[in-house]
Amino acid sequence: MQFGDNAWVEANCDYLQKAIARVRSALEQQQKMLENGGEGNFEIADLEPSHLSPPTTLEQICTTFGLTDFERDVVLLCAGMDLAPGWESLCAAAQGNSQRNYPTFYLAMTALELPYWQALQPQAALRRWQLVELGPGNSLAHSLLRLDEQVLQALVGGRGMEQRLAQFQVPLPRGKQTLTPAQKQLAEQMGQVWVQASETQRMLPYLQLWGTDAESKQAIALSVCAQLGLDKVMLAAEMLPTDIQQLDQLRTLCDREWWLHERVLILNCDWLGHQNAEADQAIARLLDTLTSPVIVLTQARRPQRSRLTVVFAVASPPPTEQRLLWQRALGESSEELNGHIDQLVSHFNLNAAAIQGVCLRIQSDLRGAATHEPKPLPEQLWAYCRDQARPRLDDLAQQIHSPASWEDLVLAERETQVLKEIVVHVRQRTQVYETWGFGHKSGRGLGIAALFAGSSGTGKTLAAEVLANTLQLDLYRIDLSSVVSKYIGETEKNLRRVFDAAEGGGAVLLFDEADALFGKRSEVKDSHDRHANIEVSYLLQRMEAYRGLAILTTNLKEALDQAFLRRIRFVVQFPFPDANQRAEIWRRAFPPQTPTQGLDYRKLAKLSVAGGNIANIALNAAFAAAEANEPVGMQTILQAVKREYVKLERPLTDGEVRGWVKK
Repeated sequence: MQFGDNAWVEANCDYLQKAIARVRSALEQQQKMLENGGEGNFEIADLEPSHLSPPTTLEQICTTFGLTDFERDVVLLCAGMDLAPGWESLCAAAQGNSQRNYPTFYLAMTALELPYWQALQPQAALRRWQLVELGPGNSLAHSLLRLDEQVLQALVGGRGMEQRLAQFQVPLPRGKQTLTPAQKQLAEQMGQVWVQASETQRMLPYLQLWGTDAESKQAIALSVCAQLGLDKVMLAAEMLPTDIQQLDQLRTLCDREWWLHERVLILNCDWLGHQNAEADQAIARLLDTLTSPVIVLTQARRPQRSRLTVVFAVASPPPTEQRLLWQRALGESSEELNGHIDQLVSHFNLNAAAIQGVCLRIQSDLRGAATHEPKPLPEQLWAYCRDQARPRLDDLAQQIHSPASWEDLVLAERETQVLKEIVVHVRQRTQVYETWGFGHKSGRGLGIAALFAGSSGTGKTLAAEVLANTLQLDLYRIDLSSVVSKYIGETEKNLRRVFDAAEGGGAVLLFDEADALFGKRSEVKDSHDRHANIEVSYLLQRMEAYRGLAILTTNLKEALDQAFLRRIRFVVQFPFPDANQRAEIWRRAFPPQTPTQGLDYRKLAKLSVAGGNIANIALNAAFAAAEANEPVGMQTILQAVKREYVKLERPLTDGEVRGWVKK
């Protein structure tokens, strides 16, 4: 017989009823003794082993929790209330009190064999593992004893989930999980760790899976449980109680689930807030006090405490495995893509679940092709990959939506060519690094880092918008002045959150106000300088490893140390525009639909302002003209210029506006 098959279930129930009948006999003899004035001796036969393989759940519970015969009979005394007819009246008669028609410890002490008071102490097995519960009563001895529902279900062969864990539970992914060959190997290694540990020690080490790929970590954890034939429950770390008593209750329930059902706890820390000291303490206490096996899923590696921990890093599938996942998911459709899969792998760092999600959308579009004309497959794949990889940056960054193109950018030819070279590097990095082998010559990763230097309004952000649109990638702006913290270690944590969230690729990262972090700090004078260098080095290290384009902007290039500049591949200077460039910016400032009249771009170019200010002036003039129901003219622009100069706290000279308006 096997656990759970019909023959075993029937034999298990028969043995349980036999065991309860034995306790019934003890109660009946206790009733007779009371009726005889307390005289008489009685004995009940020992409970013989079932000789089932595997043993009955009653025998397993006794062995697992180390129950004595008396403790076992207390469990059966309580189980009779739910499994044996007439038990209430029998309990009342055996206690000589019609009001006490329920099990009590007094009844157990007087009716059962080999009784002892210590069995009801809080640290003894019955109460420590919450096998029985104490109800209301005037004294401990006469309080109601109730069998825990989960234990009752286990006795009759049930494997239901402990309901008190439901409020912390995370639904497990359904269906077969797709693992890459490397992830399958990792799952097998984790399983072997537990198998080997089980041969030498009772408490298994907890396994820690860390990395930013949440779906893959879950799939690996489920695979470990499946290969070992173990059940599992996943709890959300951010939902854990911080009260010590509640946390200890949770620990007991998790441990009991393991000993009752071999149910592994998967503790998901992926959604834990980055600054949640109370939750971190609760997690640490839970992991230190649990005796059951645990798999911890976390984005950042958690430090080892008192319990033995085996740590496994989970990286996104390498490009070779991503190509294989795409080919499997797309099936025959992959044959018509002609190198487009390489482009997807180059720009988007997707795991198996994300690739499956994209392909499901493609299949849905194909099924709906009868009602609408689908876009070309490469175009659909690219758009859906952008959606799938779009980082969850939340409060960390601002996504910039802009239609900017090369026509909007007014720069000298030299700077424009550098920007176009950046586009080439991003597009061709897979060809150069992987196919041509240059990636093996450098340990700095495949990231492309650029520095845009120039005063405010000279086009640095506009250039980033143009690059993102040319590459058909999302653009996110991160204000470094808000990321930098005076507290040691906090800046690196904030930067880690940004890069971890953007790890899926498919985004251009624009780090604004680099002056807040960079500076001439290579000469270490004190601990603050030393730590500032660590922060800068960490940012450059993550930029170099980022599978995408990361751009720094600064107003003061001369303030940056040369040692740091050498680690940045592209440096683009955005000088203040000369008169000819300003005239060209003015020509492009108004969309073709905007009605204009009598604009003299040569005169407008005399204004000594950067492109960003020109854009502000043009927009304000357009609003004023629209309100006056007239085309944008020099007079309208003049009023907008005056307002802009007030904002800039600069005087407007006669030389800048002479001859604009006829007097």
